[in-house]
Amino acid sequence: MGHTEADLAQLLHTGPFHLALRTALAVRGLPLQRVQHHLAHRGVKVGVTSLSYWQQGARRPQRPESMKAVRALEELLQLPGNSLIRLLHEDAAARDGVERPATRSYRSLVEASGVVERLLAELECPADGGLHTVVHQERVRIGAGRELVGRDSQHVVRAHRDGIDRYLAIHRGDPGCDPSRVEVRATENCRTGRVRRHAETGVVVAELLFDTRLRAGDTFVFAYGFEDGTGGASREYVRGFSFAGGQYVLQVRFDEAALPVRCRRFAQASTGAPRGGRTELTLTGRHRAVHIVEQGVRPGILGIEWDWI
Repeated sequence: MGHTEADLAQLLHTGPFHLALRTALAVRGLPLQRVQHHLAHRGVKVGVTSLSYWQQGARRPQRPESMKAVRALEELLQLPGNSLIRLLHEDAAARDGVERPATRSYRSLVEASGVVERLLAELECPADGGLHTVVHQERVRIGAGRELVGRDSQHVVRAHRDGIDRYLAIHRGDPGCDPSRVEVRATENCRTGRVRRHAETGVVVAELLFDTRLRAGDTFVFAYGFEDGTGGASREYVRGFSFAGGQYVLQVRFDEAALPVRCRRFAQASTGAPRGGRTELTLTGRHRAVHIVEQGVRPGILGIEWDWI
């Protein structure tokens, strides 16, 4: 599957090291034999087998000679200085149990974190799901009774591990939500697998199955939605991000019989942190919608809040 400069830029930001290196080699169009040849001209000796292991994630450069080769690779592949070295350090920290600066746990992102973590464990979900978001477009619909009618998502993701064949989508309804009546829809390039619901918190976790197993570096496009309409008056829509990077687009559309008097974008570092980054949003008259576009999302929470009369 082809890679672009944008893909490379994102992976240099999010990692992991081996996937960023593999993508850089693909974007620059350099086979490993030519890379070895160019490095030798720079006085750096490294075998083709070692380079292959590095880009597969089977081995990691650690010795001083290997780190010298990584710095030479940054120059050869026209990458920012220390970009690959930084990813090596971050990967090592994550492996040693140190939280990477680019991540947050579900516990800090979701108020019902204990429930979410338990449901994810039931579905045998790894901590990061094996996927990074490239683009996420989300459309939220608010009904005539001010209720959250439903939401639709289109996701473009990239695998950073081999063998990924599913995604776990999380929905939390507004107060009064009946999760037993929330419908899960798999609408594009996926199908619904197991679904778990928690009545007290209104949480629904749905397994979306792909018809293929992704290799590290593969991108995949899929779409899904939740039909709700069971909760009380909705006053905000919130999305938590565990990883940095990627683009997020959120649009909230209101029924013409229930228009808010004010809408604002906001951001939070975690559920317990104060809300900041507030920006007034103008409701379009014809389409009755507001939206935000976030490039290079940071870990934390983004959302749109609104006031009723």
